[in-house]
Amino acid sequence: MTTIQIFDGNDTIGGNKIYLEEKGEGFLLDFGMNFKKYGNFFQEYISPRSIRGIYDLFHLNLIPKLNIYRKDIIPSDFDVSKFPALDIKAILLSHAHMDHFGNIGLLNPEIPLAASPITLALLKGIFDSGNVKLGSDVVYFSNRKSKGDGRILESERKTFYGRDLICTDSFSDSLLNFMELSAKSRTVLNKGNLTLLKDFSSNFEIKTFDVDHSIYGATAYILSGDNIIAYTGDFRLHGKKGNKTERFINEAKKASVLIIEGTRAAREDIDESEETVYENCLKIVEDSKGLVVADFSARNFERLEIFKKIAEKVGRTLVITSKDAYLLNALRKADGIDRIKETQIYGDLRSSTRYWEDKILRVDIDINYLDPITISNDPNSYMICFSLFDVKNLLDIKPKAGTYIYSSSEAFEEESEFDYLRLNNWLKFFNFEIIGFEIIEDETRIKPQFMKGYHASGHVSKSDLIRVIETIDPDIIIPVHTDSPEWFSDNFENAVLLKDNEAYTI
Repeated sequence: MTTIQIFDGNDTIGGNKIYLEEKGEGFLLDFGMNFKKYGNFFQEYISPRSIRGIYDLFHLNLIPKLNIYRKDIIPSDFDVSKFPALDIKAILLSHAHMDHFGNIGLLNPEIPLAASPITLALLKGIFDSGNVKLGSDVVYFSNRKSKGDGRILESERKTFYGRDLICTDSFSDSLLNFMELSAKSRTVLNKGNLTLLKDFSSNFEIKTFDVDHSIYGATAYILSGDNIIAYTGDFRLHGKKGNKTERFINEAKKASVLIIEGTRAAREDIDESEETVYENCLKIVEDSKGLVVADFSARNFERLEIFKKIAEKVGRTLVITSKDAYLLNALRKADGIDRIKETQIYGDLRSSTRYWEDKILRVDIDINYLDPITISNDPNSYMICFSLFDVKNLLDIKPKAGTYIYSSSEAFEEESEFDYLRLNNWLKFFNFEIIGFEIIEDETRIKPQFMKGYHASGHVSKSDLIRVIETIDPDIIIPVHTDSPEWFSDNFENAVLLKDNEAYTI
């Protein structure tokens, strides 16, 4: 007998929190942040109060009402003991996107985390190079101490503790050393253990499969016990690793239950591929005068490699941010591929370098930061990777004109459309030609309209989704990561639509 319980992600895109239990042994499949639910209460200048631990998240129903969280982030005026506890043997993480890992840091630190070598490297790189918030502090976390009557919880800050990690594949000494190296100023890392999945003891047989997605390291899982359960995570077939996704599909034919993402289940199919993105963007860059700026999703390194290939073909130098360089260097620790070679790192004007730049990046790479004046003097020689959050640096480059290629996902929330209005203002100020989106005015509001052909989704298309399900032919289909769960029940009579916290027993 197998029980599957969906705590989140059943009717929204992201926030996957899936519990699988058999014979008293359970696994979490992802434990991500649900951006849509968070957005109902929080935004850039209104955020959960970290000094209250999980209090805000729990009371606003942003995390499951369970007794599975770190004791140090539970304030004294809050009792979780009355809520159900789960026997969680491990967390099986599909990939390093926040909507899949963003709440793992809240969980009991005794629960180990399993992920691919690349995903572990990226999680450590994100921890090192960012202002990691409560919940996304996955591989390392800082204990909180009670202050006063215990309602306020303060971080120790200088000491971080590592969660035990389980690598789905063999890992190098380089990755091991990177995972153990502190890259935050005046901090100590008390590392957890790093072991291999093949040495992990479980009632389930757990198989892992590389799948194609908009981030490297994405993993699908097949767990075999009384029943065989296949979990896709996020995946697609139109990227350069689509053949690896096909391997998972063929193996999943043995599964009786398929837990599958449905991001694009009810959306119109479009002809897209990374090769189409390359060809269309190449044509734009070949005809561009002045500085070229490429904007794509954070950590979409396949897209970065496409723009690097374009830059080389047209005789421009690709310029990346130091944070992108740090994450690419983290990737190299996992797979040995040098993706920074033949690029330059943008030297944004700051009073000092960040600790992780000096501690690791400069040690590993002979960095010669590119001064904005150098770009300003010869803009036709460069293509720079900037997003909305980087465009303020154009004030130092002072381009007279240029081309901005938006090669990322569309806005699906009205609130996020304001970002494009701001971005549009920046680009018009510098007389940039904008490729990938335009600002239009309809009867209700001014909003962005996106152009096809400059971005390929990280998610499986509707037609491919149908093919995958028909090929695997499971007894039961459980959709997640979708805002259109009813599409599955409309098209497949064996679809089971679960509500938040609802359990299904096989």
